Amino acid sequence: MSQPYDPQMQPPQEHPAPPPPQPMGYPQAPPPPPVGTYGQPGTAVVGTGMYYDQASGLTLPQGTELASVGRRIGAYFLAIPLAIVTLGIGYIIWGLIVWAQGTTPALQVLGMRCFRPEEGRVPGWGHMALREVVGSWLVESFLFIVAIISFILMCARPDRRTIHDMVAGTVVLHDPNKVLVDQAS
Repeated sequence: MSQPYDPQMQPPQEHPAPPPPQPMGYPQAPPPPPVGTYGQPGTAVVGTGMYYDQASGLTLPQGTELASVGRRIGAYFLAIPLAIVTLGIGYIIWGLIVWAQGTTPALQVLGMRCFRPEEGRVPGWGHMALREVVGSWLVESFLFIVAIISFILMCARPDRRTIHDMVAGTVVLHDPNKVLVDQAS
């Protein structure tokens, strides 16, 4: 005899379906940032007053640009006569004062300033002390080969970071319009 049709009744299953596999190890990666036309970063990732520098892959303040290799070399060699003219101690005092503004005496004379792209601001005195004392003086000054490697990195990297820039998480920007002066105060 046949039974009456019951829509809630399911046909018997011989074997239950296995549970879906559980992901193991690492959590799922976050989605990529929004992308604009032709693979260019969308405007959603760039904050107000900032722009995306395609060559370096960094988000930088409007009115600034990544300092050129020539300008960086000029700052390196300008520091020598500045230290001589100020009798060394004057250069050190000058440096201690301008580190709070995210610059060094030679960078200041040439219209350049350090910038921390991860934070979107000018580094403070502590980061500049880390950059100059640990990165420049301790590492690069005493180990000539490290200074050469640092120079090669600056010339080869698209963001033009040297070893002392990497130590402090900074990049050097040319700031002809003094856009970053307000951030440093």
